Amino acid sequence: MPVAVYVLGLSVFALGTSEFMLSGLLPAIADDMDVTIPQAGLLISAFAVGMVVGAPLLAVATLRLPRRTTLIALISVFALGQVAGALAPTYETLFASRIVSALACAGFWAVGAAVAVQTVPRNSRARALAVMVAGLSIANVLGVPGGAFLGEHLGWRSAFWAVGAAAVVALVGVVTLVPRIPLPAERPRIRQELTVYRDGQVWLAITATALAGGAVFCAFSYLAPLLTDVAGLDAGTVPLVLALFGAGALVGATIGGRVADAHLFGVMLTGIAGSTALLAALALFAANPVAVVALSFLVGVSAFYTAPALNARIFDVAAAAPTLAGATATAAFNVGNTGGPWLGGTVIDAGLGYASPAWAGAAMGLVAFAVVAVALRFRNRRRPERGPAAAFERGTPQRDEPAGRAVALERRG
Repeated sequence: MPVAVYVLGLSVFALGTSEFMLSGLLPAIADDMDVTIPQAGLLISAFAVGMVVGAPLLAVATLRLPRRTTLIALISVFALGQVAGALAPTYETLFASRIVSALACAGFWAVGAAVAVQTVPRNSRARALAVMVAGLSIANVLGVPGGAFLGEHLGWRSAFWAVGAAAVVALVGVVTLVPRIPLPAERPRIRQELTVYRDGQVWLAITATALAGGAVFCAFSYLAPLLTDVAGLDAGTVPLVLALFGAGALVGATIGGRVADAHLFGVMLTGIAGSTALLAALALFAANPVAVVALSFLVGVSAFYTAPALNARIFDVAAAAPTLAGATATAAFNVGNTGGPWLGGTVIDAGLGYASPAWAGAAMGLVAFAVVAVALRFRNRRRPERGPAAAFERGTPQRDEPAGRAVALERRG
C-alpha cells in the first residue's frame, strides 16, 4: 500500500475527530458561549450541513483541477477553520467556522477517495478505501475521547488547537508524499449522471442512510449530558465512554465490512433493528451508569456495523453516476447527522430530559427499518430483464446465464 494512502488516512483522522468531537464538549461550549446545550448541539448540525452541501458541490467543482493541489488547498482551509474555532469570540463565529471546516472536509473526502483509488492497482482499491475509513474509525476511538479529555482539563478550545495541529501534520504529508495524479482524459458528463436520481431506489437508499445515521447521532450528540446529569457519572469518565463508543465503531465496521458484500440487506435490516432496540434500552436505563456505559459500546457496534452496507447500497443503485455516487453517500449520512442532533435538541428543549434523544433516535430507527424493508420488497419484484442497470444493482448477470439461474441468484440476494 503506497504511503500516500496512509497520509490520506491520517488526514481523515483529523477530519473525523473535528466532525464528532463536539459530542464530548457540548456542556463546556454551552457554558463558555452562554447558550443552551441544544443550541450548542446545532454546531454539530452546522458541520453536517456543510458536508451535505460541500460533498456534491466540490466533487463537481474540482473535477478539472489537479488532485494534489486541490487536496493541499482543502486541508489548509480545514486547518484554518480549526484555528478560527479555537479563537472564536462568539457563538456565531464558532458556528461559521464549523461550516467552513465542513465544506473543506467534504471536498477532501471526495477528492481523497479518488486519489486513493488512483494510486493503487485495481485489485487493491477496496483496501485503499478501507485505510481511509479506518482513519474515521480511529477518530472515534482516539480523537473524540481525546478531545473530550483536553476539553475537561485544558478547556474546549484546546481540542480545536489539537485538531488544527493534526491537520498541519496531514498537510505536510500531502505536500511531501502524495504524488501528482493526472487528470482524466475525458470530462465526466454530470448532466447524464444526474438522471440516476429519477430512480426511486436511489431515494430509498438515501432516505434509509440518513435516517439510520440520524437515529444514532440524535442520541450520541447529547451523550455527555446524559452521562453526567442522568446516569450520575463524573465528567472525567465521559472521554472513556466515548472511547468505548469508538471501539465499538471499529468492531462494528470490521464485522459489517466483511459481511455486507454477501448479505447487503440482511446487514442493513439487522443492524438498524439492533440500533433501534439499543437506543430504546439506553433511554429506559439512562439512570443506570453500568447499563449506559455498556449500551454506548453496543450502539457504536450496531451503528458502524450497518454503515458499510448503507454505503454500498448507494453505490449499487447509483452505479451509473461514478462522479456523484460517493458524494451522494457522504451527503446522505450527513443529512442524518444534521437532522439527528436537531431533533435531539428539540425534544430536550421541550422539557423531556436528556434521555429523550435516545427515544427520538429509536423512532427514527423504526422508520429507517421500514424504508429498507420497502426497498427490499421493490428490489425483489424487479424483473431480471429490465436492463444493465437493474442487473448491476442485483449483482446478477444479464447475459450468458439462463434466465432461471439469474432469478435464483436474485432471490438468494
